[in-house]
Formats: sequence, structure tokens, C-alpha cells
Amino acid sequence: MKKVTAALFATALVIFSTATWAATQVTSTAGLNEIGSVSVSGADTLRDLQHQLRQKATQEGASSFKIVSAGGDDKYFGVATLYK
Repeated sequence: MKKVTAALFATALVIFSTATWAATQVTSTAGLNEIGSVSVSGADTLRDLQHQLRQKATQEGASSFKIVSAGGDDKYFGVATLYK
């Protein structure tokens, strides 16, 4: 029984910790405080670009981010403003 409880606790911890700590992409910044910006380059797809920007925003301690520029041909680049 202890093993089942520990396994359920570990699973719940993984699910909830990644969901609550990852920065959220926003379109409106009303009521948010800007804390900086991040940039990435070399992404294969726009989805990869968004994921990489989210990872950097989370690493910088942002609760949310807004992509302010993105572009590229074969590889994509982008910039996001970070908010708390």
C-alpha cells in the first residue's frame, strides 16, 4: 500500500509541478509587470520557437510571456517580453 501511495504522490507531483510553474503565453499584458525579455534562434518550426521561448521565460522566473517578434525562413527566431 505504501508503494501505491508513493507512486500516486510522485505522479501527481510531476503533473502539477510542471503545469503550475511553466510560464503562460499571453496576448494582453494589462496588470502585469514587465521583467525583461528573451530571444531564441534556430527553431525548426514556429511551435518549436514558442516552446523554446516558454522554456527560457520559465527559467528566468516569468509567470507569463508575450511573443513580440518572430520570423525566419528555414530556421526561426523570436523575441518575447517577460512578465510577473
